[in-house]
Amino acid sequence: MKLKFTFFNLFLGCISFLIFNTKFISHLAAEELQKVDLNAEIKNGKFLIGLEQYLGGENDSFSKKNNINFITDKGLLNLISSNGIKHKSKQINITWVDILIKNPKTIERVVFGPFASYESAKKQADILKEKGFETTVAYPKNWEVWIPFEDNLPDFELKNKIFRKIKNTQITPILKSEYGVLKLEGPIYIYADEAIKINGVNFGKNFYLIQDSYGTWTLVQKIEFADYLAGVLPYEIGLNSPLEALKAQAVIARTWGIFNSNRFNMDKYHLCISTQCQVYKPSNIKNKKVQKAIEATSNLILTYGNQPINAFYHGSNGGVSATSGESWQIQDYSYFNSTIDGSKSLKKIFKLPITSESDLNNFLNFDTEQFYGSNHSLFRWNKKISSSEIKEKLIKNKLININENVLDLKSIQRGPSGRVTKLEIQTNKVNKSIVLVKDDIRRVFNFIPSNLFTINKLSDDLWLLRGGGFGHGVGLSQSGAIEMAKLGFSYEQILNHYYRDAKLKKIEILSQ
Repeated sequence: MKLKFTFFNLFLGCISFLIFNTKFISHLAAEELQKVDLNAEIKNGKFLIGLEQYLGGENDSFSKKNNINFITDKGLLNLISSNGIKHKSKQINITWVDILIKNPKTIERVVFGPFASYESAKKQADILKEKGFETTVAYPKNWEVWIPFEDNLPDFELKNKIFRKIKNTQITPILKSEYGVLKLEGPIYIYADEAIKINGVNFGKNFYLIQDSYGTWTLVQKIEFADYLAGVLPYEIGLNSPLEALKAQAVIARTWGIFNSNRFNMDKYHLCISTQCQVYKPSNIKNKKVQKAIEATSNLILTYGNQPINAFYHGSNGGVSATSGESWQIQDYSYFNSTIDGSKSLKKIFKLPITSESDLNNFLNFDTEQFYGSNHSLFRWNKKISSSEIKEKLIKNKLININENVLDLKSIQRGPSGRVTKLEIQTNKVNKSIVLVKDDIRRVFNFIPSNLFTINKLSDDLWLLRGGGFGHGVGLSQSGAIEMAKLGFSYEQILNHYYRDAKLKKIEILSQ
């Protein structure tokens, strides 16, 4: 439970802190604080990574008892707050408190979603923007699109709701010391010459605390591209991958990060550390093979038309890659194509598109060893799903009510690779069926590894899904890249295989 501070108590605490700790504090104009310029950081070869989101809120599990502790073994920590406060010490403790707002504000907006991915949310935001609406892509818990609430708004075909909230408190960071407390304002810059431990974990040297668009805060790390990739490669493709596969992953992780660096613009950082972005974990131990892959591809990215590509990748494509348009509700990029992921002889056996259940069943039954990446644990999979499980997921996602029952499940549309792009769920409600489209299929039925599956009805309330692959299937298959590297392909050949007509290019880093 957060502490409740009145302005009077806070004022007394600030006076106490200033009286007893003046040697650590000096006021400076807010404009002197290092500003968070997202574009400038990218040009200088740095990402701002949201390490921990929603700090100070109800779902904050990182700040134990609403407290963040920064400490360094050597030297001093430096803190600069936007309200002109400077502080130096061996240890910094910041607590989140709720402070009453003198003049409560009413927040109103129209919320569209949730969407299964940033890509689908961005597509809808662009459609609304073309119609003259001011749009924001947000991620409070799921991807959403916001537009300001106004009277006489038209009826929208897209699912939406009106959000209204009276804001009468503000989650505020407080600098704590033995002498008292002091109110801080964001962005708050915390840095040191040595590595900083945050809540006992060694993260790095440069951090921000930034207020987000939801009233909570984000712990943001400023990190060079190479150090970021050193924390991505081990958790995305694995330390034991062949060197050429690691090189390919380094290029596309760098490319993907740059292309998607505006994903959290509204919250003043580039990327998160979950599967909504790229999985990243700070590492103190340098792996020689990972470092070699990063250095060998230093500042190389994939481009198309002289611009960075949206370098999607995934765990396993099940033997056939997907186009971007069949995986998300977005445009097709010309550098992605649906193709059999294997030798030339295999491509002669199977012709695309795969349009029917029987054709896909034949594909799934074929000797898997002839495909690239067939060693992946989910290259082929079976999932039994009951009507009660389907109903539970639909209720959770507010698509049906508790009195409705599931009668049937069937694919009504497939993409060129055979992936289900429209899944129909029939219920006992007259003239009603639920149709899930593309990435919404796996968002609602999150136990399905991929959209590459056939549906076999076993009884009135039980279905068998036979499928292949893990993930969306667009771009590089990590298991495929690993196998290609073992077969002697270079990283350039691997990238050319998965990203048609994309070109390697060295980017200019201004800080070098």
